Amino acid sequence: MAYSNSSTISSLWLRVTATVIQRREGAPEHTRAFRSRRAVNWLTLGFTYSAMYMGRYNLSFANKALSSSFGWDKTQIGAIITTALTIYGFSAIFNGPIADKIGGRRAMLIGSIGTVVFNFLFGLGAYFGFLGTGTFLLGYFATVWGMNSYFQSYSALALIKVNAGWFHIKERGVFSAIFGSMIQSGRALIFIIGGIVVTLLPWQWVFFIPAAIVAVMAFLTYRFVRNNPEDCGLPELDVQDASSGDVGKVTVSYVLKKVLTNPVTLTIAVAEFCTGVVRHGFEQWFPRYMIEAQHLSLESAVFQKGALSVVLAGIAGAFAAGMMSDWIFKGRRTPVACLGYFTQIICLYVIWRAPSMSMVISAFVLNSFAISIVHSMLSGTASMDFGGKKAAATAAGIFDGMQYLGGSVVGIGMGYMLDHLGWGSWGPSMIGFSAIGAVLMIVLWNARPKTNAAH
Repeated sequence: MAYSNSSTISSLWLRVTATVIQRREGAPEHTRAFRSRRAVNWLTLGFTYSAMYMGRYNLSFANKALSSSFGWDKTQIGAIITTALTIYGFSAIFNGPIADKIGGRRAMLIGSIGTVVFNFLFGLGAYFGFLGTGTFLLGYFATVWGMNSYFQSYSALALIKVNAGWFHIKERGVFSAIFGSMIQSGRALIFIIGGIVVTLLPWQWVFFIPAAIVAVMAFLTYRFVRNNPEDCGLPELDVQDASSGDVGKVTVSYVLKKVLTNPVTLTIAVAEFCTGVVRHGFEQWFPRYMIEAQHLSLESAVFQKGALSVVLAGIAGAFAAGMMSDWIFKGRRTPVACLGYFTQIICLYVIWRAPSMSMVISAFVLNSFAISIVHSMLSGTASMDFGGKKAAATAAGIFDGMQYLGGSVVGIGMGYMLDHLGWGSWGPSMIGFSAIGAVLMIVLWNARPKTNAAH
């Protein structure tokens, strides 16, 4: 039912935004056949990625349950998080050129099948009493979740690679917002059911359920998703990004040169490292913070409403970012990301001071809005613009990979900090990274991709 409702909403937004975008100067007019086939493509792809989000954020809901079941402290739980985020970070960087070479459809299939397998294996760990409750079992969980992260890293690369061939540069901001809202539906579903599942059922079901959903979406991806319009018998779309007019063959050396010799992409990569610290520091530890610092149970009405508001704010952030970048900043992504970073600073300060529970929840919600703004603009849209459709996955891999490498420090590092300094250190530990990101976006304020042909 959640997917059906989201599909209806997304289809409505497709019709509305397509009409608005195509009336804007420089945007292409699309045939009905093209629009219909593209809708099937991106709805399927978007909901597959959404399902994979469930198989990524479910660990945060088992965080406390794992400690209770096996007697592990936050540093030990953090070891699982750090292992996973580090592997994701390096995998995204190295898998980007692979996804550019093999195509986004195949990359998404590889990623989704791996996600099914390793979510299932993580849940099975609950029955491996023969490993004890010490180093061997912890090592098993860290290894399995690290492998899940390896396959998860293909998902964003695949999504961006496919979309880069289907969306003109003047459409990407708003359509990335629509994708962002679809992706958030997977996060919303795990936020809604995650706390309930680990309360009413054994914690391993918070891994089994997403595995089953991803399996269904992997089949639909195989059935309906295609890499570009030409694969569907439609004319090629000139998207007018950094690949336009470039006749170079897509090889690993080509895509690496395209991305690694561009100072704009390298600067965004550094900013994304900072994004990762804030995003994952917030998302990986948010449910446990509510339990231990605010003394709320995960199934309480206050937590459920707050968690849902956090997700809805993420959807709103994606839409706000897309519309601002396309319509106000004329296709520039960095000014919008800058606003997102400054908003994060304000929210993290409120969380640090924690004047009241209502203020903290409000800051959580607004912070989710701000994180979504930055994430959708940099990893989701700037990677297509500055990588071009030929190197979009490589750019996305570097941006997303740096974000997850930044996030890796919030595992063991933040777990150790919280064990020794308490929750009062949580908010201020992330503020400086948001400030660095804001400064870098000011440096890139007027950055735009350069094409290789006159249009």
